[in-house]
Amino acid sequence: MGADIDGVIEVRSPGGRWEFSLDLPDSALRRDRHARECLFGYGGVLQVDRPLFDRRGIPEGVSEPVPDTYDELHHSHSYATWAEIAAVDWDAPLCDRPGGNHIGEWRPGPDGTLALHATPWTPVEVLDAAEDLFGEDLMPHEWPAGGEVHWDGAVYRPVTFTPRMFVPPDGDWAPVWAAMRERAAAHGDENVRLVVWFG
Repeated sequence: MGADIDGVIEVRSPGGRWEFSLDLPDSALRRDRHARECLFGYGGVLQVDRPLFDRRGIPEGVSEPVPDTYDELHHSHSYATWAEIAAVDWDAPLCDRPGGNHIGEWRPGPDGTLALHATPWTPVEVLDAAEDLFGEDLMPHEWPAGGEVHWDGAVYRPVTFTPRMFVPPDGDWAPVWAAMRERAAAHGDENVRLVVWFG
């Protein structure tokens, strides 16, 4: 079981009133706990220290489709203007230390150099190899500085989470960003707003 996400894109009229413009596109409605945690601080297990738009509450002057009360079906509201989203550094750390349960998986790219391929839950085989290598049972964030494990054609290293790892700008949320960018071109970056809630 898990909570659903819902949301809208609003545009502020010349008179200063926020008006409904678009429902949250289907691609953003998936139950992607990691993306939700990185963006809005809700529902994940990454233990992100600094979500981008952490449960800011219900913004002032919301349009009619946005529930303006908290209940079982409408809670954990957050919001962000296009100006804020456009300014996001997708490679800035969201945490103060490497992740506790996830690990960076590097594989050779087309030119042969290692590139970050995925950020999976740490495989048991990697934990076992790390124990053999480091002499004790350690989670990735406890590995010695520079520690890495080679297994099954990949190199595994502790990794500090960034938004790009779980919410790449060209991923599931790309249609949201594109819709906001398009509206901002007509109305101004501060006059286009995303509002989300869970339930």
